[in-house]
Amino acid sequence: MGTNKVSKSKEGSLLSRMTRNQMFIPLAALAALLLFNLILDPSSFAITMDENSAGNPVLSGFLINILDNGSELAILAIGMTLVTAASGGQDISVGAAIAISGSVLLRVLCGSNTRPETLQAPILVAFLVAFVVAMLFGAFNGVLVAVFRIQPMVATLILYTAGRSIASWVNNNELPIIGEPSFGYFGGFIPGIPVPTPIFIAILCLVAIWLVLKFTNLRLYTQSVGINENSAKLNGLNPTFIKILSFVILGACVGVAALIKVSRLATINYGVIAKDIEMDAILAVALGGNALSGGKFNMAASVVGAYVIQCLTTTLYKFKVPSTALPAYKAVVVILLVVLSSPVVRAKLSALAPQAKRKEAA
Repeated sequence: MGTNKVSKSKEGSLLSRMTRNQMFIPLAALAALLLFNLILDPSSFAITMDENSAGNPVLSGFLINILDNGSELAILAIGMTLVTAASGGQDISVGAAIAISGSVLLRVLCGSNTRPETLQAPILVAFLVAFVVAMLFGAFNGVLVAVFRIQPMVATLILYTAGRSIASWVNNNELPIIGEPSFGYFGGFIPGIPVPTPIFIAILCLVAIWLVLKFTNLRLYTQSVGINENSAKLNGLNPTFIKILSFVILGACVGVAALIKVSRLATINYGVIAKDIEMDAILAVALGGNALSGGKFNMAASVVGAYVIQCLTTTLYKFKVPSTALPAYKAVVVILLVVLSSPVVRAKLSALAPQAKRKEAA
């Protein structure tokens, strides 16, 4: 009897620890989606070696599609998490900023000719220019929020509204097309490597932010400003700089995501590219259990949340949900997951184990 009580006590404490962990809900949601696919279609986890249009061997399958197509969202979740933590608000101009950065990238590569036979600049140079432009627009948003004290969602509404028109103006309302095969490597496959390149790019970004958070005080400073800006100022921090820095980092993430997005198509559609991706990025942060009012954050949980969103999207497409109905299905599931991952619900779940123990003792 004593052994059984000890065993049940340990199980209760383990359940309590698991439900209190911020990673519990996003990981459980991801596992549930994968299990759902496995039950309805046992071939979901099959990974096969096929050939792409260039005749190169490439990996394909449901899991590969999630990792590949979720790369941009995972990268954006990094920057969105820092912006949310530092400013207590969200940047809704991410999709428009991707359109601008992608348009600048194509402008540098194409020059004045929208159908160039040869690239007018090295891809690296074009990317660096677009990367800097994306960070400048991030800094613009950051200044509005940190210096002029405009609420983040209102401040970024400016670029959200005007961004795609700016992107179209950069290329004189024309749609440049890149015929150079090497440009497609960043959004597709490098010959001889069967794994999609965006997966490698996402891994590099995740490793970079992990190193920054581990070996610098960025996490501490960001959380301090988000929790109590006045207290952070009294402790010698510069909240204005920290907030602007978080928006600049999000801008850097936008620049990388723009490279992948434009490379996938070798062109750009100003009104459609990265449409609504800012909402998915915000949902990824929320699904990771991070408070949208700012303060403490868990970067890994946000990234897992991004892949949960992508897994859900890929699942709905897989089961041929009409594109017009997709947002409705997605909204229902996301609302459920976000509610379950909220601090209030997690606290109630973690309290279930002690209650069960008290009932058993009684």
